[in-house]
Amino acid sequence: MGPTRKTKTDIEAARRDWEDQVLRETLERRPERREAFRTESHIPVERLYTPESVPDLDYVEESGFPGRPPFARGIHPTMYRGRHWTMRQYAGYATAEESNRRYKYLLDQGGAGLSVAFDLPTQIGYDSDHPMAEGEVGRVGVAIDSLRDMETLFDGISLDRVSTSMTINATAAVLMALYVAVAEKQGVPPANLRGTVQNDILKEYIARGTYIYPPEPSLRIITDMFAFCGEHLPRWSPISVSGYHMREAGCTAVQEVAFTLADGIAYVEAALRAGQDAEDLGSRLSFFFAAHNDLLEEVAKFRAARRLWARIMEDRFGVKSDRARMLRFHTQTAGVTLTAQQPLNNVVRVTVQALAAVLGGTQSLHTNSFDEAIGLPTEEAVRLALRTQQVLAHESGVTETVDPLGGSYAVESLTREIEARARDYIAHIDGMGGMLRAIERGWVQREIHESAYRRQRAVEREESVVVGVNAYMKEAEDGGGDGGSASRLRIDPAIESAQKERLASLRKDRDNARVKKSLSAVEEAARASVNLMPPILDAVRAYATVGEIADALRNVFGDHEEVTSL
Repeated sequence: MGPTRKTKTDIEAARRDWEDQVLRETLERRPERREAFRTESHIPVERLYTPESVPDLDYVEESGFPGRPPFARGIHPTMYRGRHWTMRQYAGYATAEESNRRYKYLLDQGGAGLSVAFDLPTQIGYDSDHPMAEGEVGRVGVAIDSLRDMETLFDGISLDRVSTSMTINATAAVLMALYVAVAEKQGVPPANLRGTVQNDILKEYIARGTYIYPPEPSLRIITDMFAFCGEHLPRWSPISVSGYHMREAGCTAVQEVAFTLADGIAYVEAALRAGQDAEDLGSRLSFFFAAHNDLLEEVAKFRAARRLWARIMEDRFGVKSDRARMLRFHTQTAGVTLTAQQPLNNVVRVTVQALAAVLGGTQSLHTNSFDEAIGLPTEEAVRLALRTQQVLAHESGVTETVDPLGGSYAVESLTREIEARARDYIAHIDGMGGMLRAIERGWVQREIHESAYRRQRAVEREESVVVGVNAYMKEAEDGGGDGGSASRLRIDPAIESAQKERLASLRKDRDNARVKKSLSAVEEAARASVNLMPPILDAVRAYATVGEIADALRNVFGDHEEVTSL
C-alpha cells in the first residue's frame, strides 16, 4: 500500500514532534545566527514553511493558472516555453553616433530590444546649448536635440524590426514624436512600431526629479498620448508605470508594489476623466519594477503585483477582459545594490536579481553591468550582462516550467503577505484623496526617505551585510580586490562643443519660419483642449528642437515647484 494522505491535524502533530525531538536539541547545541529573520520589507521570515503557513489556500482564486486571472502564475499560458523574455540593455551616452554604434553592437550580440538612455538636458527639456545644460551634455545618456539627432541614433536600424523602450518622462511626448518621425522617414507606418515610452511623471515628483510642468498639465499630456497611441500606435505602450526609481530611492518591495500600483490607478482615473476607456487603456499599460537580492521576496513581489492589479482593474474600474487586467512588466536589476568596492561581486548580485525576475515571470529584462558603480558601462561589461540573461534563458532550466516556485509554502505565504500589506498602503493613499494628493503632501516621499534611512543604518550597524563593503573587506584593503575592471568608459568633454556646433548648424539650415509657426501651434493647442500630439509631431518634422517645444509648453503650463515641507 502507498502512503496515506496526511490531514491538517497529522501535519500539526508531526511538526510539534519535530520541534520537540529534533529542533530543540539543535538550537541548544548551536543557536541560530540571530533571534529574528526578516525580508528587506521587514516581513518576518519563518524558520520553516509548511501547509500551515498558507491556511485555507484557495488555489483557483489565489494562484489559478497562467494566462488567466488573477495571473499570479504568469500572464501567458506557456510563459518562457513559448518564447523568452525580451532581452534589453539600457544604453545611451555621448552623441547619437556613439550610441548608434552601441545599439548595433548589442543587437549583433543577441539583444532583442533597445532601451534608450537620454542625457539630463534632454530629460528636462533643455537643448545642448542652453546654460542649464552646461557640463551635462551626453553624460548620463545620449544628447537628443532634434529630429536630426534621432535620425542618426537609429541610422541603419529598421524600426519595424526592433522593440524600443525609451526612458523619458517630462519630454516623453516630444521623444515619441521624434521616433514616429524617424519611422516615417524609413517608410515604417506608426501602426507597426513596437515599444514604450516610460512617461511616468508621478514617480518623477516622488523619486527622480526630472519633471518640468505641474502635475495637472503633466497628466493632460500623458492622457493625450494615451489617446494618440490608441488611434495611431496600437502596438505601442504609452506608459511604463515605474516602481524601479522609487525602489532605487530606498523604498521596500512592499512599498514598490503599493506605490507603483497607486500611480497606475491615478493614470487610469485621469484617462477616464478625459473620456477614455479603461478596457482599451488597460490592454496597453505596462509596468517597470526593480529586482533586488532577496530572491524569494522578489519572486513573491512580482506574483503579488500581478494578482493585486488584476483585482484592482476589475473591482475599481469594472474591467472584464483578461488582457486589460494583465500586469505586463519590464524588470531591471538593482543599480542601487551595485558597489564600487570589489565590483566583480556585482556579477553575482546581478545574476541573483535576474533569476528573481525570471522566476517572477517578467516580460522584459535589463541586466546591469558590473562596473556601473564606477562609471558608464564598458563594452566588455555590457556583453557579460547580456550573456547573464542568455545563460539563464538557455542553460539554467528555469524557463522550462511555468512559475516553478508556485506552490512553495514560503513563496505562497510571502505572496499573500506582500499583497495584503500593499493593499493596506493603497487604502491609506485612497484615504488621503489619491496618489496625487499624497505626493503633493510629501507623504510618499517621506515614507521612502524613512525606509532608505533604516536600510542605511542597518548597513552602518552591520546588521545587514554587504559583501566587500561592511564585511569580507580584507582583499580589497590589500589591493587585490579591485574587481579587475580593465577600463572605464570616459566621455570626452569635446562632445559638448561638437553637439552645440551641430545644433547651431541645424538652426541655420532649417526653415525657421515653419519652425516658428509649428511652435505657435503647439502653444495654441496647450491653451485649448485639443490633443497635443499632432502639433508636437508637426513641430519635430519641421526640426524644432526638444528645448523649443518644451519651452512652448512652459509658456502655458509653467514650471513645477518641488514640495519642500513634509
